[in-house]
Amino acid sequence: MPLTRRIALVAIGAAFLGAAPVLAHHGWGSYDASKPITITGAIKHSTYQYPHVHVMIDHEGNTWEITLAPPSRMEARQAVLAVVKEGNVMAAYGYASTARPHEMRAERITVNGKTYDMR
Repeated sequence: MPLTRRIALVAIGAAFLGAAPVLAHHGWGSYDASKPITITGAIKHSTYQYPHVHVMIDHEGNTWEITLAPPSRMEARQAVLAVVKEGNVMAAYGYASTARPHEMRAERITVNGKTYDMR
């Protein structure tokens, strides 16, 4: 096989590998945007990593998993790790999952009287 053809095949393969994380990213179709909810409670646990920040909050006797924005978007809105640290009280406004009970994606959060948009 000629060298230029091998180089082209390697470049195409690298392009597909680079796109894999984007292709694997989920959609938001499993959330009911017609019925917004607000979940309020103390943060029990937070995970500040890609692809999204997640927090666990006790609300009305259930533990809710709340999906927030990616860390880069959180930081652009000054919602740094200290905002979602365990023990902080958070109000999250967003949409409940239609696939997983007690899971939601947040459109905005309020912590210590400051509101942060997630989208």
